[in-house]
Amino acid sequence: MLIRRARLLDGTATDIRVGDRVAEVADGLTPKRGEAVYDAAGGTVIPGLHDHHVHLRAAAAALHSVRVGPDEVRGRQDLARVLAGAGVGEDGWIRAVGYHESAAGLLDRGVLDEVCPTVPLRVQHRSGVQWTLNSAGLTRLGLGDHPDGRLRSADGSWSSTLLRGEPSLAEIGARLSRHGVTGVTDATPDLEGRDVEGLQDAHRRGELRQRVHFLAPGKRILHDDDLDLEGLIRWISDRHAAGGPVALHCVTAAQLVVTLEALRCAGRHPLDRIEHAAVVPDANLSDLAASGATVVTQPNFVAERGDQYRVDVPAGEHHELWRVASLRRAGVPVALSTDAPFGEADPWAAMRAAVHRRSASGAILGEAECVSAREALTMFLGEADRPAVPRGVEAGAPGDLCVLSAAPTETLGELDAAMVAATIIAGELVFERP
Repeated sequence: MLIRRARLLDGTATDIRVGDRVAEVADGLTPKRGEAVYDAAGGTVIPGLHDHHVHLRAAAAALHSVRVGPDEVRGRQDLARVLAGAGVGEDGWIRAVGYHESAAGLLDRGVLDEVCPTVPLRVQHRSGVQWTLNSAGLTRLGLGDHPDGRLRSADGSWSSTLLRGEPSLAEIGARLSRHGVTGVTDATPDLEGRDVEGLQDAHRRGELRQRVHFLAPGKRILHDDDLDLEGLIRWISDRHAAGGPVALHCVTAAQLVVTLEALRCAGRHPLDRIEHAAVVPDANLSDLAASGATVVTQPNFVAERGDQYRVDVPAGEHHELWRVASLRRAGVPVALSTDAPFGEADPWAAMRAAVHRRSASGAILGEAECVSAREALTMFLGEADRPAVPRGVEAGAPGDLCVLSAAPTETLGELDAAMVAATIIAGELVFERP
């Protein structure tokens, strides 16, 4: 494909010839026989966005699940109403997602039996780490005597017994294409070889156009009630000895402290990552920088959940939430992601959140953590295995590009998915806005 009349982020006017790799970047290129031509009409061409932390199968399933978060549910009666109108899946379950205690209080099997007594029901907490099941669901899984119905997502002893088909990735892939996303990193921690092969097959046959990178088997979720420093050091050391990096899920200060100590003891791998870093106390900034690990974080949660943080988190700690600017100032490599489906799968919204740090009500959380629009955009342009190393539009680079309808100055002013005019993966047009 030949892209005509394009501009790069620095304003340079150019044409771009692209296949699986970018072949030429120069002004005045002429079409070859049979070559497709796309007119960028003065719009900006950037490397395709890479969402550095998503959960593909969960995101696909969430599109067909009932949402029961604070935006949809206000109280227990409301929860019962929403669930009564929910469809039952082909597997016989009602699957509900996005729950938070502010919607209808703390859930257990007894509460769910009140609001949904007969149909097997599982409700996922919006953090993604826990499901709560009603008695009908527990009985179906052979867990009828479970005390409270709260089960960890990462516990395969129950989740592997669910009879479910793999949801199609076509719809979530199409949404990603509309946002200019050409690659994703799947952060699901318990992926087995057949799961990875299934996602790769979906890409090869065109069901999912985005290129897919995987954190498994080096991804590990930590829990505050089960922090084992010695065990974590051994696991990291074994991964490093086998030549692989680690990616550690840290959403609390305790998890971060244990992770940093484990990395200090086990030694560094240049591709180690810390996922989320949702809370970074001031005292841990220098240790985080010394670890050498890349932080992949999600400032979109400031926009999506900021008003709840203002209730749950003391005001003096707001600046510790979802840091970006202070991490970069401290020398920590940082990349951004959406954590879809636990966050909205719109990288442009995440960029805006990084720039403005504004909650839904308009409150600002951690103003000192704001970054520029160019910085926010760059943190979605990183390489798959080196998320903080941005790609460029240059000969030899992957042929994955995003064409924006606006000129560079307007692009960095808006940061909106509506500007995505076309998405190109391996030289093929996979999305074009009408």
